[in-house]
Amino acid sequence: MPSHLSADRPAAQPPGRGSVDALISQTRRLKGDVDAVRRDAEEEGSDHPRGRWQRALCDLALHQLNDLDEHLAQLRDGPLPTAAVPEPATPPQGSLLSRVGSAEWNLQTDEASWSGELYQILGRDPAAPPLTLDELPSLVLDEDRPKLTAMVTNCLVDARPIDGEFRIARPDGDVRTVHMMGEPVLDTDGSTASMWAVLRDVSELRRSQRAVSETRDSLHHQREAARTEHRLAVELQEAVLPPWRGSLRLPHRGPRTLDIAARCLQASTRTLIGGDWYDALELTDGETLLSVGDLTGQGVGVTSNMTMLLGAVRGMAMAGAQPGQLMAWLNQLLDATVQPALGSAVCCRYRPGTRTLVWAQAGHPAPLLFRDGTGRVLNAPHGVLLGATSGPVYGQAEETLEVGDLLLLHTDGLVPGHTGTAAANLLLDLAPRLAGNGTAEDCAQTVVQEFGGSEREDNTCLLVAKVTS
Repeated sequence: MPSHLSADRPAAQPPGRGSVDALISQTRRLKGDVDAVRRDAEEEGSDHPRGRWQRALCDLALHQLNDLDEHLAQLRDGPLPTAAVPEPATPPQGSLLSRVGSAEWNLQTDEASWSGELYQILGRDPAAPPLTLDELPSLVLDEDRPKLTAMVTNCLVDARPIDGEFRIARPDGDVRTVHMMGEPVLDTDGSTASMWAVLRDVSELRRSQRAVSETRDSLHHQREAARTEHRLAVELQEAVLPPWRGSLRLPHRGPRTLDIAARCLQASTRTLIGGDWYDALELTDGETLLSVGDLTGQGVGVTSNMTMLLGAVRGMAMAGAQPGQLMAWLNQLLDATVQPALGSAVCCRYRPGTRTLVWAQAGHPAPLLFRDGTGRVLNAPHGVLLGATSGPVYGQAEETLEVGDLLLLHTDGLVPGHTGTAAANLLLDLAPRLAGNGTAEDCAQTVVQEFGGSEREDNTCLLVAKVTS
């Protein structure tokens, strides 16, 4: 295409070949770096929206760098002649079809001049004559024709630069997005003599940008859903569990016989709430229910099941159910839920008149009893995990307590990195320190000071009850 005279400045001189080669080298080095980041993201193999978003961003960057590389090469080598044999209509895999085409329309002679690349972009036979400005809209989708008409009119009438996009339908049926930039070329008398334009196919670039936007939106929606789920789970916990801090204050129709305190220690990530619970409830016969439990899993669904179980524990205990029978009914309830789950629990009934603790467990760590500066694990009656099987029988055990005794109930994970006997032994080692604590709240604080600062993978609950009379 011949050199043109812009509306307000002469045409710029082409850059030197050496400087363009240097830019090409820099672009290709950058492509290698981005491709390495893309491979690292692929090796992680994550289907998480954040991983997909990262890969989409790398794809977009690579597309743009490939485009820049080919544009610079074309700038260095110059445009193809109009009569050049066209390359295949479908670009190589991974290319942006980044050949840039150019055109000039002479308004005085109504002649048009197209570069070879423009024929390729528009899917036209290079032997056919170039389309005039009046014929060009015939390639454009109906809904985009007003946009093209407005751009050309503004350029020819008001001498405004062209910078916009429209979609074309190629003869092979493929719909492509074309970006067009151009300016009017003025005659010596100041009138518009012709219009020149540069057109490039940006279909793949726009597809990559849509992929980035969609994965970003998916990531945003997932984060919003996670925040909503976390908030609902926390609200459910706070609605049904006693206060996290301070002694648990029961109505106490008779003399105060137990001093009770509790804690819930959150997982280090704090992203999802689990199904841990603790509870202390004064029953109608003057006895006190103590319970802790844990459902497997995390999230609002698990927390919802936990509130159901805790409500059932309270209701059955109020109705007089003893711990062994209560566990059997809890197992039946969990086995009948729409979404089967596994859980563990300890339920105790404390009879203040005889200082007797009657308790049962379902696959759960047994309570720890501290007395006179020493501690031991209570002998556990038989009991399988809740929801593990249908119709199991749960045993009961009794323990006579003394004034000053301290009972410690907890869910798994109280001692980070340790379970079972190892965790129990580390808790029993606190016996001398617990003996020096005056209240249940002081005892709970001692346990938290010892184990609360460590990283933990899951939430855990702690319930402390001290016999006062």
